[in-house]
Amino acid sequence: MTSVVAFGGGRGLSASLRALTRLDIDLTAVVTVADDGGSSGTIRESRPVLPPGDLRKALVATADPARADAASLFSHRFGGEDFLAGHPVGNLVLTSLLERRDNPVAAIAEAADLLGCRARILPMSCEPLDIEADLAEGPGVRTIVGQHDVAVADGEVTDVRLLPADARACPEALEAVAAADWHVFGPGSWYTSVIPHLLLPELREAVAASSAKRIVVLNLSEEKETDGLTLAGHLDALGRYAEGVRFHYVVSGDTRTLDDPESLNTAAQSLQAELVAADLAADVVTHDVAALAAALGRLLVEDGGS
Repeated sequence: MTSVVAFGGGRGLSASLRALTRLDIDLTAVVTVADDGGSSGTIRESRPVLPPGDLRKALVATADPARADAASLFSHRFGGEDFLAGHPVGNLVLTSLLERRDNPVAAIAEAADLLGCRARILPMSCEPLDIEADLAEGPGVRTIVGQHDVAVADGEVTDVRLLPADARACPEALEAVAAADWHVFGPGSWYTSVIPHLLLPELREAVAASSAKRIVVLNLSEEKETDGLTLAGHLDALGRYAEGVRFHYVVSGDTRTLDDPESLNTAAQSLQAELVAADLAADVVTHDVAALAAALGRLLVEDGGS
């Protein structure tokens, strides 16, 4: 069976996972662990565990449809103004499991069992990480730290890094990357969900050393952190952090957003990749899951699955 590793975090990774679980593949998700906003940020402030939010979203996206009630419960967010306000149930369950297990991989696997997940969910690192970015500000540069602050900051991101700089990659993630037939990057927040995987030296090296073929799925619309960045600019940014990594396909999700096809094709070629354009939009910001599954499935099948 074809083995696929999908990289990302948040809603973008959820979209690719919902698509990939429709295919007959052996699927693993490698999830960012730098979220410091909302419920995850509150939990990180008081407990030394991985931020649960992006992991929860990946778990819910791959849950067995027969356990839809459990997935819905994991996604339920408390209202009101008390200490539970804003926390999804799944974040609290994951935090409990992460505190009770010495290995976060075992804790996440236990949560996956509760939901009957159709993929293995792994953290990119077994320790919480932070994102540090430089933003152009007039003639100078402003440095900010924190996934949330980077995602909503005004200004052009000129460089992005992970803290701590010497963080280790999750061993199980490295094994999955090495064994995979395919790697899928994106869609998702470019600087805070997609590129971070290439900022972790061990993980980038494992990707580069793997014989897997690689697909990049582009976003349908700009986000605050990439405001003003063209689709070609997204690929150029990815390439800056992908030393030694060869990509094979770039999937542009909505033919109506190809504002400059020639530049996008040139940017794809700079990654040694072939541009694949298809209308995959459910709306201006959301990928149609069935269409994305069909597009990815065609590549996996037509290219021999290895």
